Amino acid sequence: MKKIRIGVMGGASIAERLMIPAILSLNEIFELVAIASRTYDNAQKFKKIFNIEGIVGYDNLIKRNDIDAIYMPLPTGLHKEWINKAIDANKHILAEKSLAMNFKEAQELVNKAKDKKLLLMENFMFRYHSQHKYVFSLLENIELGDIRLFRSQFGFPPLNDDNFRYKKDLGGGSLLDAAAYTVRVCQWFLGEKQKLLSAVLYMKNDIDLYGNAVFINKDDIVSQLSFGFDNYYKCNYEIWGSKGNIVAERAFTPKEKDNPVIILEKNGNTERIKMEADNHFVNLLKEFYNSIINDNYSLHLEDILNQSRMLTDIYENAIKVNI
Repeated sequence: MKKIRIGVMGGASIAERLMIPAILSLNEIFELVAIASRTYDNAQKFKKIFNIEGIVGYDNLIKRNDIDAIYMPLPTGLHKEWINKAIDANKHILAEKSLAMNFKEAQELVNKAKDKKLLLMENFMFRYHSQHKYVFSLLENIELGDIRLFRSQFGFPPLNDDNFRYKKDLGGGSLLDAAAYTVRVCQWFLGEKQKLLSAVLYMKNDIDLYGNAVFINKDDIVSQLSFGFDNYYKCNYEIWGSKGNIVAERAFTPKEKDNPVIILEKNGNTERIKMEADNHFVNLLKEFYNSIINDNYSLHLEDILNQSRMLTDIYENAIKVNI
């Protein structure tokens, strides 16, 4: 099998804890060449932990000829600059969500990737966890009857004050972070062509700390989405039908050895169904690999545009409440 030679741009926590170990576990399809950091100390830390080359400076990673693709766990506010440079250097890119600050920026990046015939993919790893196949099987068998409502919630308690998610120029705010999961999952189940009905963002220091949005799809089914950085922890989606109800409790962040639980209510009975453990980071990387090998880029590029359009709709049309 042809190996994709990959470099990591940035030493974010998600790279260290989850993505780099997943890349290394797939050594039959990926060769992890190097990781780039802004500082020498951080580059050396990753070199020591993972026994890979540490590079100081993102430009020094991009210009290398022995790298085919880049995994980019940088904050959203830095994506435009570094995705543009990576595309100019003919690198495929897997970037953390949200990929773009707004729809206009997403369009520019997607069009450039299309022109260069390169894969640009957004890391929504949860879509590749096997627990969701069970939910789709219930829907395909019409176990819930007709869908009446889709609901998703993703939020968590406050982060450290110096976290980049509180910095507007870096793409801070819950909309481009926690809300992105809820928007992506509602598209997955109810389609990309959804219209915003209402939205509220609760603002502090020009950052949206938490919020809510309501969409309606072409079949007039409503999605209710809630998200935030100042919330009791929730990480779920719920599908309410005419004959039953289903909840995925740990929809977005199950760990590799976790057995997520699906709650199915039907005919007056409630079942808590334990799903198999799965590593959605590994599964996503396999999709990234297969898409490059098979020149299958268009679906991922369309996903980026649909996602960014809905997030931009929320931001531009939301009632903004200062708190």
